[in-house]
Order: sequence, then C-alpha cells, then structure tokens
Amino acid sequence: MITYKSAGVDVSKIKKSQASIGKIIASTHSGMVKSGFGHYAGLVGIHGGKYLATHTDGVGTKVIIANLLKKYDTIGIDCVAMNVNDIICIGAKPISFVDYIASNQNKESVFVEIARGLATGAKKSGVPIVGGETAIMPDLFEEKGFAFDLAGMVAGLVDKTKLILGNKIRVGDIIIGIASTGIHSNGYSLARKVLLKKYAINDNVRGIGKIGHAMLEPTQIYVKPILEILSRCEIHGLANITGGAFTKLLRLKKTGFVLDMMPEPPKIMQLIEDLGVTNEEMYKTFNMGVGFCIISPKIQANKIMQICRKYGLMSYEIGHISEKTGVFVNNTKLA
Repeated sequence: MITYKSAGVDVSKIKKSQASIGKIIASTHSGMVKSGFGHYAGLVGIHGGKYLATHTDGVGTKVIIANLLKKYDTIGIDCVAMNVNDIICIGAKPISFVDYIASNQNKESVFVEIARGLATGAKKSGVPIVGGETAIMPDLFEEKGFAFDLAGMVAGLVDKTKLILGNKIRVGDIIIGIASTGIHSNGYSLARKVLLKKYAINDNVRGIGKIGHAMLEPTQIYVKPILEILSRCEIHGLANITGGAFTKLLRLKKTGFVLDMMPEPPKIMQLIEDLGVTNEEMYKTFNMGVGFCIISPKIQANKIMQICRKYGLMSYEIGHISEKTGVFVNNTKLA
C-alpha cells in the first residue's frame, strides 16, 4: 500500500517540527496576541474592539502539475483560496492579500498568467491584492528547465465578539460539509506518486477526463457564502479541509467528530484509492469531496444549506459531535 509517508511526507515528523517552531514563535508574543499558531490564523488585538487576523500558505507541489501542462492561469486561484479559506475559519473577513513567486528563470508570460489567476481568486474572494514579490533564484531549484513556487499571505479583521475558535462546539451539534472541486491543493506528493506512475499527464480516463486537467482543477473559494452564513446563522465551528484532511477538525476542539454520512468521493479520489491507497489514508490526506466543514446546532441546517445553494455550492449533513474524543469516519478512528 502507498502512503503519504512513503511519498515523502511524514505528517507525524512535520507536526514535531511545527511544535518546535511554535515554541520559538511563542517567545515573541505579547498580551495583544490572542492566537499565535496552531489554529487557522494568528490574531492580534487592535483598536476598535477588533482582531487583526493573518495567515500565510502556498500551493504545494500542485505547481509541478501546472508546469507539466504548461498551464498557469488557475494556480493563482489556488494560492488565494488556500489563504482566504483558512482565515474565514475564525470568522475574519479578508481585507488584503500579497503574493510571493519564486522562480529559477524570469518568464514574464508565465508570471502574467499566474497573476491572472491570482486576480480571479481575489475577485471571487472580495479581497484586493496590495503587493507581492517576484524572486529570481537560478541556483535554488534543481530542475534544468523552468521551475517555480507560489505562496501568499492574507490579512483580515474580526470583531472580538464574533470570533469563531471552536470553543462553543457541543455534543449534539451537526457537521455540514460543503463540496470541493476536487483535490484542491493538498496531498499532491501522494496524488502525483500514485497517478503519474500509471498515467501520463495527458491521458484520458473514463469519468475523469485528462488526468492533468483533473489534478489542476482550482480550489473552491468559500469566502462569500461563509461570511453570509456567519451573519445569518448560529455557528460553533468552521474548518477548511486541507493538509491533514479531516484530522484537522481536532484543532477546533478536543471532542468527538463523527463523520458517518460522507458523500461519494470524486472519481479522481476513487481512482487514487483503487491504485493502492487505503481508505483510512485517503481520509487523512484528501478532502474526499468535502472542502469545508461547518459545525452548528441542527436547527440551523436548512438555512446554512439554503445559503450554500444560493452560491451554487452543494452541501450535506455529514456527521455530528459526540462525547468520545477523536475523528471517526465510518467507525474508523483517524486521530
């Protein structure tokens, strides 16, 4: 069986590294810091009863797929999505975004395409791009041809009285999942190892289409529907399903997340599993068709799903909060 670890990403060791970094970061905190690391955004108190929320993230090895296809006009959407989808999880509204492109060659035509994707994502999020950096570093990348990396940083604001950290989650709450567009921007070291071992980037697969195009499908942006849901519904927790997939729910609260009504996964994820990845590993690595989770009282379900439909998004009641601690998918404990 193929695992994320065998593909080169050892999640347990990464968490250990993150914990070591976190201890050093904590030494810089003052009384103004509400949350410095470990959640979906850092929070610093500012005047006017608000918190300044910040978050940074990249696109990961999905950039390799863009480079193989020589298609760069959507990868910027992913970069924006990975940032704004995280910052809304604590109830913050994104107010500014900056990007960082690192490359071994100066290719203006590629950078323009990347920028177009960034602009598309920013407009869909309602956030302005106010700056960025393009760094040309010929000796940093081993590839002989063109290579690049893409990351960004978002800032947002949230009223102190409207902060969503997961502490209000209680037994009996339901979990609503909002559909993803596909793999989004996580788990690509495993996805590439599995899919590109069997298929070429332009191979057609029944029910999926070209493998490369399915892998490059841009990440769904959830900002506008979530902000409306926050303004109209009682919400106890929000989770962007990215690295670590559903195990990430535990960062909201150490309680029981029972996912026993998950939708059928997208075809490309079914294919990855069929090619040698266990079902448990799939749910610990990929979003499995659910890109965002909302935890709320059951009475809020219809209103939440109605707002999702307004924005053209499928949503489902996928589980509930229980007394036992951990994340469970179909009776299997993930974490």
